[in-house]
Amino acid sequence: MADARSSSQRSSRATPSFQTEVLVRFADCDPAGIVFYPRLLEMFNNLVEDWFRVGLSFSFDDIVVNRGWGLPTVHLEVDFLAPSFLGEVLTAKLFVRGVGRSSIHADIVLSGPTGFDRVRGKVVLVLIVRYSHEAMALPDALRNKISAFVVSE
Repeated sequence: MADARSSSQRSSRATPSFQTEVLVRFADCDPAGIVFYPRLLEMFNNLVEDWFRVGLSFSFDDIVVNRGWGLPTVHLEVDFLAPSFLGEVLTAKLFVRGVGRSSIHADIVLSGPTGFDRVRGKVVLVLIVRYSHEAMALPDALRNKISAFVVSE
């Protein structure tokens, strides 16, 4: 099915970004073959996890298991612009909008095969110490790697 041009637009986001492809699987869809919206949020989280592993060379197993930290989503805004369907390959992009002491502010865009945005979101992640659930400062080495993905206005 073609992208709904009236409700979405071609993604015009420029680099720097982290980008990957996401296959829409049977498990992602409702009986009509349309992606069930909570699965799109899982795709967001998977993109963040892939960005940390591939783009920042800092895997979630290192963060969570080895260091005892966490990286929860503390704020999320999402606009669902057009449906996605079983068998499609979506392009997922992450753009960093800002970095705080312990937070990362990012935009996420999922676009369809023809390049039109399907879902757009804004997410705030906070690095925490898992046992106390308290925010902690982003390590300098991590902050330096994140800076390569920061989009200037």
